[in-house]
Amino acid sequence: MPSEGIEPPTFAFEARRSNPLNYEGVGESVHEFEAGGLPRKGPMNASPGQPRSGFQDRAQAGRSLAQLLGRYSSRDDVVVFGLPRGGVPVAFEIAKALHAPLDFIVVLKLALARHPELALGAVAADGSHVVNDELVQRLGISQNVIDAALAEARAQLPGRIRALREDRHAIDVVGAIVVLADDGLATGASMRAAIACVRNQNPARVVVAVPVAAREAADSIRELVDDFVCVDCPASFVSVGNWYDSFAQVGDDDVRSLLKQASRFRETADGGQRS
Repeated sequence: MPSEGIEPPTFAFEARRSNPLNYEGVGESVHEFEAGGLPRKGPMNASPGQPRSGFQDRAQAGRSLAQLLGRYSSRDDVVVFGLPRGGVPVAFEIAKALHAPLDFIVVLKLALARHPELALGAVAADGSHVVNDELVQRLGISQNVIDAALAEARAQLPGRIRALREDRHAIDVVGAIVVLADDGLATGASMRAAIACVRNQNPARVVVAVPVAAREAADSIRELVDDFVCVDCPASFVSVGNWYDSFAQVGDDDVRSLLKQASRFRETADGGQRS
């Protein structure tokens, strides 16, 4: 599936203000714009002094991202993947707006039993993994502990995938433009593992789309993909959930429901084209 005709910027950013083209305070390099008002190049964040309103919920965040991804709309070589669970509601809105199929990539966090809140890294569905070497070294964690965490996560992956996929087949991404979506980036470990997983399947392009990201995570992800789209990269990040009015837990039933809805949308669209 060729991707000719698309020459998007390697980074797209929209300041969260009433006028999306008001980049006052962003920096001198934001002067050239792609069609649709997207910056051709420039810094990843608005002025640190600007207030942030955040997002109502993941669905609204996904719709905001979809507005920045219009160049990928209505193409037969675009596939949208969400990272369960929280990334799937975001990806659903993107897929619906782009008229693209929706799928998911399971990524599990590597954590210590005594410190479950610390992300040592992440492992994706095909076994691709990343490790936060800086954190591992700072905590003095041995390789044996890392290996054990990897083995435990990999053992859980098949069950997690079966629980979400049910009887649906995975979408083939060879030669496709793959849009990877999540509800935000804190360390970026999960997204890096997902990118490695997708790259192993030989897509034409990999696009990462997130509503909000810590600056350091955004910098690291931007270097790994063909296109990086982020609504907001605040100077003071705190956490992903801090940027949502509603950040309710997303369950397996929610993910399965969204996947089914996306399939129905596609069937309706395909039926309309055939008629």
